[in-house]
Amino acid sequence: MDSEQAEAFVAELKRWRDVRGFSQSALAARVGYTPSYVSKVEGGQLVPSASFAKQADEVLRTGGAILRAHRDLESAGRIDAVPHQAAEELHAASLLVEHEDTTLHFDGSVYRATQRRKLRNDSPDPVTRYLIRISVDRYPGNPERSNAHYRQNPLTWDEIGLSANLDGEPLQWRVKHDRDAFKELWLLFENDDGQYPLYPGESAWLEYEYTVGEDKWGSWFQRAVRLPTRRLGVRLDFPADLKPTVWGTETTMTAEAMPFRTAIRRSEGEGRRIYTWSTDDPPLHARYRLEWKFRARTGDEEAPHVMQSASDRMQAVGIVQEGDPILTKASRPFRFPDEAEDARRVVAELVSHAERAATVHVFGKGMGIAAPQVGIDRAAAIVRSTEGELVTLFNPRIVEESPESDEQYEGCLSFFDVRGKVPRPLAISVEHQDVDGTERITIFERGMARLVAHEVDHLHGVLYRSRMREGVTPIPVAEYRGTGSGWNYEGR
Repeated sequence: MDSEQAEAFVAELKRWRDVRGFSQSALAARVGYTPSYVSKVEGGQLVPSASFAKQADEVLRTGGAILRAHRDLESAGRIDAVPHQAAEELHAASLLVEHEDTTLHFDGSVYRATQRRKLRNDSPDPVTRYLIRISVDRYPGNPERSNAHYRQNPLTWDEIGLSANLDGEPLQWRVKHDRDAFKELWLLFENDDGQYPLYPGESAWLEYEYTVGEDKWGSWFQRAVRLPTRRLGVRLDFPADLKPTVWGTETTMTAEAMPFRTAIRRSEGEGRRIYTWSTDDPPLHARYRLEWKFRARTGDEEAPHVMQSASDRMQAVGIVQEGDPILTKASRPFRFPDEAEDARRVVAELVSHAERAATVHVFGKGMGIAAPQVGIDRAAAIVRSTEGELVTLFNPRIVEESPESDEQYEGCLSFFDVRGKVPRPLAISVEHQDVDGTERITIFERGMARLVAHEVDHLHGVLYRSRMREGVTPIPVAEYRGTGSGWNYEGR
């Protein structure tokens, strides 16, 4: 088997595992293989099977990227192993990031990312290199479209224009992976004038910078904490006349996904709008994702707010639309506590998609979103009340309903062009689980009962159309007069 094709497969697998937030163990559990198998595939000791590639492609929702890499690998012929890469990964394992500042500057057509990290060597040996990755995704939530886009318009080294230095000394680098949508390379602590190893106990500022056009970037930026870090900060610098709006979500190994715990600060001056955010002592493996929208982009054909319909807008932010089989089958329950990490990653996806949806529609009644609606076949949903309270539901089922009910209009993100009158109980008792396996029963009333019942239905493959009274049909959203306002419970 050609070593280049083998490396390409491993790179694709690791890239998508990282994008979707899966550890090796979590991916193994989802595809029905052992963690050792995944580790050996990525480390170079084992040739991946076609079955593994197919399962990984489906679970990681790569739009066929992993399958294509596997087909290329098979067409090159088979040998007993792929090149070993694990030793390189361990090289920087003992580094500490004392301070990190990232700035993303947008001039209206090109993004320039500048990353500065103060590294300290806590090992007994000198460190001579540092691994970095440049990864882009123009259409988050639509991997098929992104993959096709980058096959036709690959990210190139010329446009990136990478530069790097260590305490001001320019650095050379060695490419590890060169793919259409991401690059991975070792920054070497050396140049033509000398070598600059980071010795035990020493600290130095590492800085690198690159550019990517907006046709390849996508409106998101993510930082994953792979090394112990004392302080992490991000600065987004946008033209003020684009009227940007920014939000962020975080997920960790020990907590569910949620909006940033600390506020994103905003300032303006000299025609720029600046957003800054920072955190101290972020936990290892935490992921912080910032996303944005330019409200003034009325002429951009890709902008969600100029799509032809409400459903188009939801599809543009990554919501699965009616007709997809995943919406009409029961979701696979979690096995807790073994799948706690998977559950947290799924909720991170839900929170991110909910934030995107909120940029294209005002949810005056609160809102909810279930895992099948973002293409994930797992029994998880979130519901956000009108007051902003976030409720997370794992493996939920309704165990009791009040005899009193009412009938009000509902909308569904998966067919948002219509609204339908749906009878629902005024109170429900829902049995659900925490990630440690604890079972709970929570009572929801009125608007929250309606929102929760709608999402529980999603997890059982039921859409609200089937809950409507016989002879009653949804109305076009253009005829609906309740957008942006709450449900009516006067006199109750």
